[in-house]
Order: sequence, then structure tokens, then C-alpha cells
Amino acid sequence: MKQYLRTSALLLAVLFLMPLATVTVIRTQEKAGQQEPEEIQILPPGENDSAVTIRVLQGETVAEMSMSDYLQCVLRAEMPASFEQQALCAQAVAARTYTYYKLSAGGNHGDTADICADSTCCQAFLSKEAAMNNWGDQAEYYEAKIENAVAATDGQTILYDRQPILAVFHSSSAGQTKRSGDVWTQDLPYLQSVTSPEKGAEIPNYYSRAEFTPQEFKKIFLAAQPDADLSGSAAGWVRDLIVSDGGNVESVCVGGVTVRGSEMRTLYSLRSATFELETGDDGFVFYVSGYGHGVGMSQYGANEMAKEGSDWREIIEHYYTGVEIGTWSMGTG
Repeated sequence: MKQYLRTSALLLAVLFLMPLATVTVIRTQEKAGQQEPEEIQILPPGENDSAVTIRVLQGETVAEMSMSDYLQCVLRAEMPASFEQQALCAQAVAARTYTYYKLSAGGNHGDTADICADSTCCQAFLSKEAAMNNWGDQAEYYEAKIENAVAATDGQTILYDRQPILAVFHSSSAGQTKRSGDVWTQDLPYLQSVTSPEKGAEIPNYYSRAEFTPQEFKKIFLAAQPDADLSGSAAGWVRDLIVSDGGNVESVCVGGVTVRGSEMRTLYSLRSATFELETGDDGFVFYVSGYGHGVGMSQYGANEMAKEGSDWREIIEHYYTGVEIGTWSMGTG
């Protein structure tokens, strides 16, 4: 295992040779029963991100802001600020890349906005004020980490064939990420299955359980697949559950209708498509591992890699296959 050096903002400043503005924050740490002040230096916004203006739809309001400010809001919402600095940097690069991907594809908000603050459509979004209220005593320290993650990776974008990739990410995998083709319709060359080192026992809600009566299970499935035959004993409704080497449910036959594991995840609101299913006349129980669609970067896996000494580039290149990292702007081809 590599020796890990906790990357403070000061080390990042030395690494990137940028001018600094210094603030002193209180980080929660016990030493002789007292909280110790820790001086942390904040990188100024990078020139690349500051030069890009993005229109963000928030509810019914469109706000213009720099790419730097937007990415900070995304990072506050998408990854715990308590994570390792290099994991936060990797998340900043993924978020920037996803944003450029949406911009290059024309987005889905017409002429109104470039992107929105709805996580079900684009990326989650949290203002500095709201985040600092949530963080309590750690607020200034966490905010410094967020700002530094964006500034230290200024303009850095994940590219495949010189274009920004669909840089999707998820909370945690069950030891292996999933190919995009196993979850969605298109198998993208840079979204392939790779190992992921997160430790399930240390992740909140990594293991979950969802239970349904035969009547509930039948109603939900027939609403989506009305041709399924769910008559007779409930114990015989489900068969041929096919599981990939990584533990993901690839397909399952329910009442004579074969569906993907990802569809079962959606229908029954499961945390992931990595599950075991217990069936019987008394009901159905899903035992689920991991959280999210499982494609692209695992956030908890990235954090574990950072703990083991990987920097953000190594994390990105592990989770996104065959990519390059560099700056990009609209019109680049």
C-alpha cells in the first residue's frame, strides 16, 4: 500500500505554484481535550474556470455564474466534504467534465439555461451559505477543501477522442463498477467495469433491504410489464436471475418476462442493481449492496484510493477507461 500524505491546501499550493490567500479555520480534532486551530491556505479561483460563464436554472430562476462558482456548488452537494482532498479533486474534474459534456451536447434546457440544479436531470447543487449551515463547526475547513479542489484542478477535463466524456459517478459499488451497456442502452468505451476498493462495512447504508408482500410485488411489476403472468404460487414467479462476475444482476425473468436488473432497481426503488432476491409465498425480500447506478466513478471507492495514496489523476484514469486529461473549450475538436 502506498504511503498517503494528507494533501492540505498548502501542499496543493506548492504543487500548482499559485498565489495564495490565507485564512485560519478551526478543524474538529482533539488534542489534550481542546480543539486546535489549523491554518489552511486557500487557492484563488483558476483562470480557466473563471473565464467561463454558465447559466444555471434553479427552480424557475436562471442565474449566471462562473464555472468555478458553479462547480463549488456541485461539489458541496455531490460529495461529502469530509472526504480526502484528492477524492474531492477527482469529483471536481468529473463534475466539470459532465458539465462540458452537457454543454457540447446542447443540454436539455433550450435557450433558457445551460444546465440546471436538479440532480435527477443534471447535477446536485448547494449554495455556500446552505452548506456552511449544514457543516457547523467544520464549515470553514470544509469550504476551504471544496474551493481548493476546484481551483487545484482548474480547467482539467476528462477527454476521449478529444471530447468531454459522459463523466457519470455514483456513491458506492459492490467491489466492481458496471459497464454502461449493462445499465443503459449504449456501451461507451470509457465506461467499462473496473474494480473498486471501497469497504462496505465502513459505508453508511451500503447494505440495504427492501421487502414486499406478493400483492405489492405483483402490482408494481404488472404496472410496468402488463404481459407478465403472475398467477399461481408467488414462489414460482421469479426465475433465471443472471448475475455478472462483478455481482450485478444482469437480468431476471419475472412471470415469463425477462427484464434487466437496472429495471428491477428502478421499479422497486432499490439502492443498486447488485442484489439477491429471496422469494416465497409469504413475500419478496431484496438484499442490496452498494448505492447508485454503479457506472463510472465510485465516490467511496475514490475516497479509499485517496486514503491509500492515489492522486486525483490516478483515480480518474482508474474509473474511466482509456481517457486523457486536459483543458477543453467549446469548439475544440
